[in-house]
Amino acid sequence: MHTLTFDEVSRLDAVLTDIIQVHGRGNFPTIEVQPKKFIKLLTTKLTESNISIKDYRVNGSAASHVLNEKHEAGNLNSSYNDLDLIFNVSIPSSSDFTLIKECVLNTLMEFLPGEVSKERISSLTMKEAYVKKMVKVVNKNDTWSLISLTNQEGCDIELKFVDTMKRKFQFSVDSFQIILDSLIKFYDVLSDITMSETLFPTVLAESVYGDFNEARYHLSNKLIATVNPEEIRGGGLLKYCLLLCCGFQPASEGITTMEKYMCSRFFIDFKDLYVQQHTLDGYLNSHCSIENRYKYLTILHSVVENSTVCLMGHERRQTLRMIQDMCNQMLHQTNYPQITVYYPVTHSYIPHSSYNSRQHFNMNFARPPHSNEFVVMGHQWKAPTSPRPSTKPVTCC
Repeated sequence: MHTLTFDEVSRLDAVLTDIIQVHGRGNFPTIEVQPKKFIKLLTTKLTESNISIKDYRVNGSAASHVLNEKHEAGNLNSSYNDLDLIFNVSIPSSSDFTLIKECVLNTLMEFLPGEVSKERISSLTMKEAYVKKMVKVVNKNDTWSLISLTNQEGCDIELKFVDTMKRKFQFSVDSFQIILDSLIKFYDVLSDITMSETLFPTVLAESVYGDFNEARYHLSNKLIATVNPEEIRGGGLLKYCLLLCCGFQPASEGITTMEKYMCSRFFIDFKDLYVQQHTLDGYLNSHCSIENRYKYLTILHSVVENSTVCLMGHERRQTLRMIQDMCNQMLHQTNYPQITVYYPVTHSYIPHSSYNSRQHFNMNFARPPHSNEFVVMGHQWKAPTSPRPSTKPVTCC
């Protein structure tokens, strides 16, 4: 645990006071959300719905931004991408997921512009208009859900409601969680008083990596460290390559040897070539600028080529060819010289899989990949049996 200094509390206050836009689809207006007001209103609605809240926290890049000791120009953590909020709650039954979703959507509705008639808008409409994705995870070790609100500039508000979660971090640099309870209460008690070095709330932070000082040293010195990457969904492979792309270096030689575990878990979770491409495309859009995508893809190509031991030869060549196609697609947006790598490809490789971020292609999905319904992972609670997916291809972007 760590007690935040005044400078750190001030950076946290700036994060919670800054306005974040939630963009609507179609003709729905853009909603401007101030995080501290959103958190206060949401916790009130959760309490009124008998959802027990243990505490609420900020984590991810926003927490790293607050705790980073070296705020230099160009530093990865001198700014933040998404605003990741964790609400530690009690979820005794599957119906509580629905209650939580309704509370989030009703809270968001309160921030609609004044000229909008809220009485004519249902929570279902709000979900279709403003929710980017919803995920529900229920298994032996995990009970949690994620609701992500859309921001076209990449600064999404991601709300995670956690009862139990076995794996709470990928790498030490993203393991920080800052407990917000005392700061939100401070806003209520002293709303008309400005914080100063002699008057500011006590705010605690922790690193779920285990050792706070070690994790903070890794963050300040741009070092990569983790444990048991095979426990992470996707193996942490995409985040690992992003850290390398941003100038981070392995904290020890053991991290490099873990690359094969990252690759193995990635290809276990994302077996199909199209799913790999769709996942990678989404990650690039959310985490990587246009200027850095070519560099990122070359690093990913190198790691997959050197550390993949779980795929058959033709599967490995297909994935490498897909990444190389994406590299070449980036060339028209950069000044890098074109590099062509030739691989022998089996008949199972489909020629039209060349990457194009605006290309339409057919995939046999049980549901469209951009659907914002909950994606259910695990089988602790029985859900109604869904009809067998049609074999007719679904056209999606």
